[in-house]
Amino acid sequence: MSVTAETLRRTPLHDRHVAAGARLVPFAGWEMPVQYEGVRQEHLAVREGAGMFDVSHMGEVETRGPGAEAFLQRLLSNDVSKLADGGAQYSLLCREDGGVLDDLFTYRLGDDRYLTVTNAANHDRDHAWLAEHAAGVDGVVVEDAADRFAMLAVQGPAARAAVERVAGAELPARMRTATVAFDGFDALVCGTGYTGEDGVEILVAPGHAGALWDSLLAAGVAPAGLGARDTLRLEACFHLYGNDLSLERNPIEAGLGWACKLDTGFVGADALRGLEPAQTLVPFAFTGPGIPRQGNPVATAHGPGEVTSGSMSPCLAVGIGMAYVPVAAASPGTPIEVDVRGKVRAAEVRSKPLYES
Repeated sequence: MSVTAETLRRTPLHDRHVAAGARLVPFAGWEMPVQYEGVRQEHLAVREGAGMFDVSHMGEVETRGPGAEAFLQRLLSNDVSKLADGGAQYSLLCREDGGVLDDLFTYRLGDDRYLTVTNAANHDRDHAWLAEHAAGVDGVVVEDAADRFAMLAVQGPAARAAVERVAGAELPARMRTATVAFDGFDALVCGTGYTGEDGVEILVAPGHAGALWDSLLAAGVAPAGLGARDTLRLEACFHLYGNDLSLERNPIEAGLGWACKLDTGFVGADALRGLEPAQTLVPFAFTGPGIPRQGNPVATAHGPGEVTSGSMSPCLAVGIGMAYVPVAAASPGTPIEVDVRGKVRAAEVRSKPLYES
């Protein structure tokens, strides 16, 4: 069944996107801006100055109570006990067989209170999974908090200075969070992002999102859409759920073993312990013309693979991507071939990140 415009959800900033001439597309059940001026221009605005993304489609789950830490330690792959008040932590949510349900950021807002940010397409499933495991557990409350927040990601070398001018206050450091007072409202500001640049993500009550957007525009921050968000994260080699992560792949294959603390006994840890995968996720770049796309077959001297993400890199001016390939073909510099609609394109495995400012 096709999704019509009438059934798509809209963020609190929808009218701003329309006024700015954004091209709106369906994404994970939402009507979202894919670009304004153009993907390349918006990509370079983030790399060279400051750009902002409406990421209000992403979800939030609050976990609180005296048993919250122990509960999240059981469900999330990272070591939640190491998360200090005001800290941020990346982790995976896994099934018992190690398949990835989602990749997440969790913020510790207090001794017994956590906020976990989910991917938009997975939010309902993530919340249901957490709530199911919390049922009957004393001292743990799991609550869908998505309707409480709009979210803006402000990224780029000039991003922090722009937000500080608007807020009139110092921002939290990388991987830290703080409540910051803006003009007439407070927001949770988090030193995280998805572009490979410095910046912050700002969670604010939906009713204040428009004023924040307008103030950031006036401070010289350029609006950017999902198209630039994808090319930026790909240059930085950040995973995208549904492309590079899925129920059929586990964190070890995906190169995310660093975020899996197996000794915590999280759900899925037993399946991952001692696992020696046949394939692993690698970044690559074309050595000639062409643009790779998800699903393109990959040929290596050690067996086949498959592209999970691909695009033209605005900064490198070549086709780049990520692909699952045999472990023996994963070393940087290894030549591979990518079949792009029947045309074989030469490429090589590269180191992470593909582009670094």
